[in-house]
Amino acid sequence: MAQIIKDRSLVNDHWRLLESAAGPLPELTPAEDVIVPFALWRAERDAFRRRAGRIGVWLKPEDDPALIAEDLPLFGVVAVEFPKLADGRGYSTGRLLRERYGYRGELRAIGDVWRDQLHFLWRCGFNAFVLRPGADLQEALAALHEFSEAYQASVEQPLPLFRRREAASAESREAF
Repeated sequence: MAQIIKDRSLVNDHWRLLESAAGPLPELTPAEDVIVPFALWRAERDAFRRRAGRIGVWLKPEDDPALIAEDLPLFGVVAVEFPKLADGRGYSTGRLLRERYGYRGELRAIGDVWRDQLHFLWRCGFNAFVLRPGADLQEALAALHEFSEAYQASVEQPLPLFRRREAASAESREAF
């Protein structure tokens, strides 16, 4: 069984990523947990909802997360594809899912995901990562601990550093 990084640990991945978005519904065992492409979810939504196994959805950069906003409580995982290193649209998708649509489940980065991206993906709300083939997962875990502070606001820390410092300074003045 393949391993992924999830919640800053290595875990076994029991989800099956369905590769084809066209044609009839692939053969699945009744209780199998599957991540389906956005287009297949939209075409076969009712069939997937009747299954015993858990369901996840796979968003490509061009897929609009607003179109699944009402379905988010149904998903055990939302996988966001990064087709190449230079394509950053998935970062925006992650923030939208967390901040605008309130998704609290597993948010997984898939595709051409590199170790150097993990810290920034985490700050956008991603908590699970499938790295590109050949990546050293143990070594990649270190990327999530390399930075102790960030200036900008993020999903994990909604106040920018200068606001956090102002608040700490005000608290210390009040203590005297």
